[in-house]
Amino acid sequence: MTTPQPEPVSSTQQPLGVITVTYSPGRHLRAFLDSLPTDVEIILADNGSTDGVPEKEAADRPNITFLPTGGNIGYGSAINMAATFLKEQRQVDPEFFLVSNPDVVFTPGAVEELIACARRHPQAGAVGPLIREADGSIYPSARNLPNLKNGIGHALLGAVWKSNPFSQAYLAEHDMDSEHTCGWLSGSCLLLRWDAFEEIGGFDERYFMYMEDVDLGDRLGRAGYSNVYCPRAEISHDKGHSAGKHPEVVLPAHHASAYRYQADRLSAWYLAPVRAALWVGLKVRGLIAVSCAKQRRAKKEED
Repeated sequence: MTTPQPEPVSSTQQPLGVITVTYSPGRHLRAFLDSLPTDVEIILADNGSTDGVPEKEAADRPNITFLPTGGNIGYGSAINMAATFLKEQRQVDPEFFLVSNPDVVFTPGAVEELIACARRHPQAGAVGPLIREADGSIYPSARNLPNLKNGIGHALLGAVWKSNPFSQAYLAEHDMDSEHTCGWLSGSCLLLRWDAFEEIGGFDERYFMYMEDVDLGDRLGRAGYSNVYCPRAEISHDKGHSAGKHPEVVLPAHHASAYRYQADRLSAWYLAPVRAALWVGLKVRGLIAVSCAKQRRAKKEED
């Protein structure tokens, strides 16, 4: 009996373009690559890896290109560079491309489900999957856009009172089973429509890391596109495997990005006092968060 072959992920003769940003990804990269369909064109946008893993994987697989970015230029900037490279240097599917972290593993058929979902929603600029964390729980990856009220409330109370109304309004965890539109989708895995991505100018490169996916979802919505959550497509994500090692870098970056996002949307001159208060509050919160993270790390090393 002949085993049926999976349908190609692209409806054209060109393979689907896949972009991942690498920064010494270690063992995660191989698992990520092995979980992808074979008929894809993969770009490893490398932000300065020192473990040699991206170069080795690219040398071993003919459908992978190792693309050094010149240093740690940030997530959005690396994606934009790789997207330009795909368009100019490779013959890829002109309708969609996939952006994913290298610590993601796709379940069989997940990429095909994302594309099918995008075709069910012609106005979708971005489509995102159901994301399972290492413990099997579902990560709230399809969220409402943060505003000043729910953003501050979530930041202040999310860690100590998980069911607070501000976090509930922002995380929108009540519906993770059905396909629906949302404010933004986790940038750990996104199927993007080329036309929409190019219309809004790609990722905002002012964000070094964090919040660039929130900003992207907001700008897609403002341009008339939708962000669609597709739970029939499922991935697992070893979230924060590298970020947790460097809290003194990633936590200040996260708070700086949070300020930039809100400041851009509170740009009127008369809101200057609000921006100033927000900057001070996030700066203080960032310092406290770094201190707490270092203490947790030191305790873990002692144990």
